Amino acid sequence: MHMRKHATRALATLVLSIAPLYGSNADSKAAAAPSHAASAWDGYVDRFLEQHFQANPAFAVNAGRHEFDGRLPDYSADALRREVARLKQARADLDAFDTGVMTAQQRFERDYLRDVLDEKRFWIDEAQWPYRNPEYYLADLDPDAYLNRPYAPLETRMRAYIAYAQAVPRAAAQIRANLRTPLPSAWIEYGANAFGGFADFYANDVAASFADVKDSALQQQLKTADTAAAAAMRELADWLLAQKPQGTQDFAIGAAMFSRMLEATEQVKLPLERIAEIGRADLDRNTAALHAACQQLLPGGSVEACIAKVRVHKPLDGPVAEARRVLPTLEAFVRKSGLVSIPSDDKALVAEAPPYNAQNFAYINPPGPYEKTLPAIYYIAPPDPQWSAQQREQYVLPLASLTFVSIHEVWPGHFLQFLHSNRSHSRIGQLFVGYAFAEGWAHYAEETMWEAGFGNGDPELHVGQLMQALWRDVRFMSAIGLHTGKMSLAESEQMFRDVAFLDAGNARQQALRGTYDPAYLNYTLGKLMIRKLRDDWTATRGGRAAWHDFHDALLSYGAPPLPLVRRQMLGENAGPVL
Repeated sequence: MHMRKHATRALATLVLSIAPLYGSNADSKAAAAPSHAASAWDGYVDRFLEQHFQANPAFAVNAGRHEFDGRLPDYSADALRREVARLKQARADLDAFDTGVMTAQQRFERDYLRDVLDEKRFWIDEAQWPYRNPEYYLADLDPDAYLNRPYAPLETRMRAYIAYAQAVPRAAAQIRANLRTPLPSAWIEYGANAFGGFADFYANDVAASFADVKDSALQQQLKTADTAAAAAMRELADWLLAQKPQGTQDFAIGAAMFSRMLEATEQVKLPLERIAEIGRADLDRNTAALHAACQQLLPGGSVEACIAKVRVHKPLDGPVAEARRVLPTLEAFVRKSGLVSIPSDDKALVAEAPPYNAQNFAYINPPGPYEKTLPAIYYIAPPDPQWSAQQREQYVLPLASLTFVSIHEVWPGHFLQFLHSNRSHSRIGQLFVGYAFAEGWAHYAEETMWEAGFGNGDPELHVGQLMQALWRDVRFMSAIGLHTGKMSLAESEQMFRDVAFLDAGNARQQALRGTYDPAYLNYTLGKLMIRKLRDDWTATRGGRAAWHDFHDALLSYGAPPLPLVRRQMLGENAGPVL
């Protein structure tokens, strides 16, 4: 479960004051700076964003810049080299700005953009992800904006989709040319499933989305484009499957690269051994809490029996209907408890996930900051009807866990965070979302809702929350273990079964994800950084009584790396992030 891609809705008046965001006093030099200094920075940001949209048109489309409709990035090796050069030049341009004549807001925005550039360059240039990992390409290939966002009449979106589908064969050929063999077996499996899912979607599902368009010539163009796109994706999937005999277990990026990943993408610079200790402590804390909750729910029983008792309570009409049912209850609690401000009356719609993204059980897909009045969509993937009855039953989470999935994705998780970042004073803050901030906030929201009294102490609900927490704790431990060579794939899978109590299928999927998504420790890492920042910030502001103000201040920044937020809220001598 995760945030699918960053996007927010139209700009509106910020409900928070500027003071908690950037500080109440700019230094005297910045205050005396001529107005052209501010306009120079603002002009630079505008130019950077236009260049970034040109290089990343799929990102632009998802942000709501529909003049880029139908375009996919150039994935050729030459284009990737140009992109690295562009990011390096942008970083040099940032370093050339005289921060002494910038306002506090501009200095923050500069640091935010610097961190964005470091993150993007790391994955392309240092981790070599376009050449090593099929996962690098999947978000760009998602056609959701054309199919499910009514930003324009259906015929207009159909024309945009046709242009997108016509671009897929070139993208597929470039992806195949880029990927270096032999590939890790886990990545082969994931890539083949994902690209094959796109192929099936183009061939079988797209036409229904545009069936109401009566232009026969346009319908023929759609059929031709989808046929070619499906063939290209199927060929790519089949090529990956053909690599299986040569598949390796060489997925680990190594301890040095893992530490570099945390520094470049999240600005976390602690020793890896210390990070692992902190993660293990959280796992132990949640394990102890689970034992205590299970003794309330099933006195004298084992934890395994307790988990089994929770698991039998499933939604009778499926997870999608259950999500629609629980969202109003969650929103009402957030409003009544005063945990955090809700800056609008917007709602998230609930829908079944499209087949090509059914590997993600649940995710939120909000519209971009350039969109107007479009809803966010909270997607949930129902079980595959082709599975056995036992597989379908195991796939659907129990009611107690489903509740916390909806907390994570909507109230007060990702959706509420987007409502706030939507109102950031900075386009950088509206557009660019850090992994640890976004997933850390959403995961933090689960535990915080329980701490705030949601569920009135119901031990079954508490077990559901703790099952989600332990799942993320094992991700944390697996990411470090798998990529430093201290844990095998089989050991990770067993840990998901023994410690997070996942069934065999989900345990295998989670272990496999750890091989191609080494940053999935960010759910717990982000949560822990937010909890420590909350404790440190509220210590002199009333403790628990200051949670509302803390949450509003935290969410006012957009979603940069959390160490940057920590310095903004506590000053340059803010202390360790964990």
